[in-house]
Amino acid sequence: MENEIIDKSNLSEKIVNIFKEKKKLLFLILFIIIAILSVIFFFNHHKDNKNEKISEKYIQAGIYLSSKNKEKSKLLYTEIILSKNKFYSMLALNNIIENNLEESSDEILNLFKIVESIKTEKEQRNLIKLKKALYLIKASKESEGKKLLKEIIKDNSIWKNIAIEISTQ
Repeated sequence: MENEIIDKSNLSEKIVNIFKEKKKLLFLILFIIIAILSVIFFFNHHKDNKNEKISEKYIQAGIYLSSKNKEKSKLLYTEIILSKNKFYSMLALNNIIENNLEESSDEILNLFKIVESIKTEKEQRNLIKLKKALYLIKASKESEGKKLLKEIIKDNSIWKNIAIEISTQ
């Protein structure tokens, strides 16, 4: 019984001695952990603020569009695309195309390039290709559009059946 008490006191003394000897190292590790957590928190907070601002711009652009102020709406949608937001950039491009906010097909194709450069999943990239192919076919650039449709078919995408149907028309 006495041995156990001595062992426990020795163990606690050893632990206290280790803390005393490695005090600077432990504080450094603790500081690094707190710094990393702070950076992660700041990054997430910044990202959330950025997404919130982009969503507000998207809503504002929709309001301008519904009030027939197409120029301001186009400007905001273009800003959203240039922000390369994974969610809102594609929606903004769709609104520009559907509402004929941009007349220049070269400018639309440049906007497509920006949206294509955003890192997304494979099927979302194929959806962007499909929309680009539809736009190209509509803009009388059928050969380029058909080429994109063939890429989608070859990739065995979930959009394959739609691409086949469009390419046979």
